[in-house]
Amino acid sequence: MSGLPVTLIQTRTPATAEAGLAHVEPLIRQAASEGAKLILTPEGTNLLEQRRDRRAAAITDEDQDPCVVGLRRLAAELDVWLLIGSAIVRSGHTGDDRAANRSLLIDPAGAIVARYDKLHVFDVDLPNGETYRESATIRPGDSAAVADTPWGRMGLTVCYDVRFPHLFRQLAKANAALIAVPAAFTVPTGEAHWETLLRARAIETGTFVLAPAQGGQHEDGRRTWGRSTVISPWGEVIAKLDHDDPGVLHASLDLSEVARARAAIPALTHDREYAPPQALPQ
Repeated sequence: MSGLPVTLIQTRTPATAEAGLAHVEPLIRQAASEGAKLILTPEGTNLLEQRRDRRAAAITDEDQDPCVVGLRRLAAELDVWLLIGSAIVRSGHTGDDRAANRSLLIDPAGAIVARYDKLHVFDVDLPNGETYRESATIRPGDSAAVADTPWGRMGLTVCYDVRFPHLFRQLAKANAALIAVPAAFTVPTGEAHWETLLRARAIETGTFVLAPAQGGQHEDGRRTWGRSTVISPWGEVIAKLDHDDPGVLHASLDLSEVARARAAIPALTHDREYAPPQALPQ
């Protein structure tokens, strides 16, 4: 493999952190054995549980979560960079019992080098009748995050963030060459929008977009879309799983493509100040 060997892990995460670790660990070991140096897992890597009473009993502090602790040890054992796409953990905010949906970047020593709490929570009513109120159980973050890796700077996002292009633009302007989009997309929105949104964000920013996903029917009753995908800075799909089963997706990234894409279309340098639209008379 030439370039940066990166692997996306697609999971069907169970409802407890212990089971989540047992589910994802073999896939990460497989990725490392096949040459990956940067491995990314989906949103909700430690657990997916939408039943509120069971979820409240399942979550714990970040430093006590069995999956987070186990994956930090695993990164050190395998000598890889590992992005836990997100872990559902206690937020640590006094007076707010909602959890954090937290992305964690781990270096080959097992240290957490970056944290990012999902900014945009998924409060929607879908046309098929499905309703989601993520804000009821997840405390949104309040800051964007980038982190330096040996291959370039990585911007961190989670799932629904992909619908907010200004966030991606800010990450690119902070010199991110890679942007992670770990996700647990619903089936209706995944089928309609997943690849289109990922390609748009890559084209707009001239970055590699790395999108590991949850897929299939989960213990808590939800269904997720799968189709983990890697997009080039020119908007090309360079690797993709065509299913929602657990698995690994390898890609080799030529980071020089970032500079070429941004030189060809330097939109990141073309921002202009402008007045907002004025409201028209009713």
